Amino acid sequence: MDETGRQALSKALLQRAPLWQAARERAVRLERGYTEDAADAARLADDYRLLAHDVARARELMPGSRTLAYLESAYARAHATLSRGALNLPSAVRQYLRQDLPAAMRWLVPYLWWTTLIFVITAVAGYALVARYPDMIAMFAGPDMISSVESGKLWTEGMLNVVPSSVLSVQIFANNIVVSIAAYVLGFLFGIGTLYILGLNGLMLGAVFAFVGQHGLAGELFKFIVAHGCVELSVMCISGAAGAAVGEALVRPGAEGRLESFRRAALRSGIVLLACTVLLVGAGLIEGFVSPNPRFALSVRIAIGVSYWFVMLGFLSGWLARVRPPAFAR
Repeated sequence: MDETGRQALSKALLQRAPLWQAARERAVRLERGYTEDAADAARLADDYRLLAHDVARARELMPGSRTLAYLESAYARAHATLSRGALNLPSAVRQYLRQDLPAAMRWLVPYLWWTTLIFVITAVAGYALVARYPDMIAMFAGPDMISSVESGKLWTEGMLNVVPSSVLSVQIFANNIVVSIAAYVLGFLFGIGTLYILGLNGLMLGAVFAFVGQHGLAGELFKFIVAHGCVELSVMCISGAAGAAVGEALVRPGAEGRLESFRRAALRSGIVLLACTVLLVGAGLIEGFVSPNPRFALSVRIAIGVSYWFVMLGFLSGWLARVRPPAFAR
């Protein structure tokens, strides 16, 4: 085919651009689950055939062009919309628990090692700082907390006499969720925010333990924290790891470009953040009903904390979703 013929065919093909745009918009509407026209679903099959034909022609006439890229994008969207079935919530939940969440957690493992290491190092540094210079506790604790500890009491004593457990739980898990979201979102600042939020919380935890230890209350603080803290602190590190992963996608986007790298990392990490929110609700209930209640012995608190931590591992790894209940003989 001579050049004049190719140009004529290309011009004729470009005149079908309004049809491509309409097909793409129809696929987007149906992909989102709604449409103003009931006939859209039937038209989508015709759109798919139209786009498949025109993609083949464009690859021959206009290879490497922006027109071809647009056509291929519209074709891919139409194909995906036709291929997917109707929304099945139980099936979607099973896929999330068995495949999406475990895959996202495996992707986060290298970041999780670093965020956990940062938290542990800063906690040790906070402890050493206040153990060496006790007056430095004023940087990490308020006057009321300091006064309570110096008088021989933890600030957590009597919490249930002031606030009911149900209200306390809601306040706690709402606050924990906000902190975890902050650890995640601050990671978007090229990972620097994650270092700040984890470092600050690590310093505070170590400093407070050193201070209460100087007044003989370290055991009481451990008794208060252990039931909910195993999961709560783990989730904080996981949220920080998710934020750091997004931050690295901005710093080192790779060949796919910064915007696409950010989008992919945000989608993957968002899967993990949803699971973290669920786990924090459970930790908040434990912190509201168990941690401040003096009737629970230390052994019971440790059992609750360790058990919930293993539940967290099973949940994030997908193991719990794969466990089938035993079949009972009738």
